[in-house]
Amino acid sequence: MAGKKRASSGGAADDELIASEETLIAKWNELSDERVKEQAGKYRNAIKDLESKGTDKGPSTFEYEEEVEVEVEEHEERGAGEGVQGGENVLGETEGGEAADDDDGLIEGNVDDIDPREWMVPPQCIPVHANVVTYDWSKIYNHTDFDVIMMDPPWQLATANPTRGVSLGYSQLTDLHIADLPLPKLQKNGFLFVWVINAKYQWCLEQFKKWGYEFVDEVVWVKVTNSRRMAKSHGFYLQHAKEVCLVGRRGNLPPGMADKAVGSDIIFAERRGQSQKPTEIYELIEELVPGGKYLEIFARKNNLRDYWVSVGNEVTGTGLPPEDEKAFDEHGVVP
Repeated sequence: MAGKKRASSGGAADDELIASEETLIAKWNELSDERVKEQAGKYRNAIKDLESKGTDKGPSTFEYEEEVEVEVEEHEERGAGEGVQGGENVLGETEGGEAADDDDGLIEGNVDDIDPREWMVPPQCIPVHANVVTYDWSKIYNHTDFDVIMMDPPWQLATANPTRGVSLGYSQLTDLHIADLPLPKLQKNGFLFVWVINAKYQWCLEQFKKWGYEFVDEVVWVKVTNSRRMAKSHGFYLQHAKEVCLVGRRGNLPPGMADKAVGSDIIFAERRGQSQKPTEIYELIEELVPGGKYLEIFARKNNLRDYWVSVGNEVTGTGLPPEDEKAFDEHGVVP
């Protein structure tokens, strides 16, 4: 992922918050368990310090910071030989030396900087602030099931110590955690949309069968810049400019489903903030199953949408659910 620079006034709290989640995890993976707890504590204190500053300002004077994607920082961190392909260098210049258009950089307000008091939940959305691993899903599936479920799991990446990421504020989940989600109880008939990373593509296809789904399609989001050029990002062999969402079907077709193919399996849309998926995927689902019952798992506050039930530990923008805060304070980990 490209590095991020913010217009900031400096200070210890800002130093902790400037770094991206991936950078912090990579840094903490090299530390001992005691040092990880110490660094995680500093990070949480930095967030509380920033929240207190926002409270002092009051909602009428709150100012969010701008976030800029800067490819050159990633290049410096990973080395000149990795993730940079011929034809376009990290500064956005072509081989001929011509600079890319000025509006190719992503400059936008960071949704994480919005004061929670100013965050408006869509009037017809039902946000559920909960840890999806420990949440009592029977509160939902005993009363209804869903025509469409979509989720963007925080896939666990391969590292020297892959289990450590789970303890860092619910950053990553194991395959077992994801497999244990009670999808068959939440959906009898309908469609499942799952965003996958390359390393989990085959695992997800096999898990579809275990959940009782048939793989039927996929949606590809091609990320573009403001000038509609491909927004290439990190990658091990090739730079990535897309994300893939696998589509499975369980049981019968949901009632009210469109009687013909709709939309497209390719979405061209500008890249968003971290974990933020394009609005077009919601529009596509709502066109496929008009007036349906929609559920999003691992939702964040920037994904809330009318007529969706949105479950996740970040849907309010006010931090972790109380039970997760308590677990972290007592044991230094989130279940």
